[in-house]
Amino acid sequence: MGTDSLLQRIRSGRTLGEVRLAAGFFLVLLIVNAFLNPARFAPDSLMRTLGLVAPLILAAVAVTPAILSGRGGIDISIGPLMALINVIVVKVVLTDLGLTSPLVVVPVALGLGLLSGLLNGFLVVAVRLQPIVATLGTYLIYSGLAVWIMPSPGGTVPAWMSNLSKSWSFILAGAAFLLWALVQRIPFYEQLMATGGDDRAAFTSGVQVKIVRLGAYALTGLFAGFAALALGALITSADPKVGPGYTLTAIAGAALGGVSLAGGVGGVIGATLGAVDIFFLQSILTYFNISPFALQVAFGIILVVALMLNSPETGKLVRRMRGVSQDAR
Repeated sequence: MGTDSLLQRIRSGRTLGEVRLAAGFFLVLLIVNAFLNPARFAPDSLMRTLGLVAPLILAAVAVTPAILSGRGGIDISIGPLMALINVIVVKVVLTDLGLTSPLVVVPVALGLGLLSGLLNGFLVVAVRLQPIVATLGTYLIYSGLAVWIMPSPGGTVPAWMSNLSKSWSFILAGAAFLLWALVQRIPFYEQLMATGGDDRAAFTSGVQVKIVRLGAYALTGLFAGFAALALGALITSADPKVGPGYTLTAIAGAALGGVSLAGGVGGVIGATLGAVDIFFLQSILTYFNISPFALQVAFGIILVVALMLNSPETGKLVRRMRGVSQDAR
């Protein structure tokens, strides 16, 4: 099978069906949230709401490329990496060095994310560690480094950064989506989807599978840099322990949005919808003063149910049941 025929097969199998579940939840949860808290969706509060959900959206977008690369691809170090970048930016760059210009802060944050992605990709591709093992190691390293650099929350951010979570909250998300749109226009994107769908077939078709996987993890780290900036803008300070909580919710959001943990299926649109769904659900549970422990249970249930509903085996079972029903008629 040639490269063109393989990629054509990948294209033909990609439909909007991946995001139907997340889109359905989005409509329902949007209506419920608008009823319970209409002020949040008022024109003067809309940007602030986007600022609240931006770190989660960008975290879900960040985990997507690694998952799409297949072979159990995943990056569970996303949350601690966000916290570590946040701490380095606020404590080292802004406070110790006194460099407050976005021309310095933004490249540092994105560069740190990119380096982390390359490290994780190296461990997975070159050292051949299982992705969950490799990123668990970096999860622990980043968590420890963040606390070592800044043992307790503190510091502050310049006005331009805090405004990213208020009137300019769309900038970071828009920049990340623009980057993904550019990625989709180059051969790497189709090669990534082909690698995630069937890496052996992709390899025999001429795709440099190892390079593609390394690039996927690099993208994941780069997007984590965007997420870290959104996190810093939201909390307007540094907190070494705030990041890890984003790992589970980001993966759950991506899975809910139709990003298959088997690889090769899904995209950032679905991951974004899934992340917004989780934000809306969290808002509803918080409105009713549900325990934080119950929130974790809810996120775990969402992850399991999303994986079940988006599983190929579930799809086969549904089609089989439909066939039985039609035969019965």
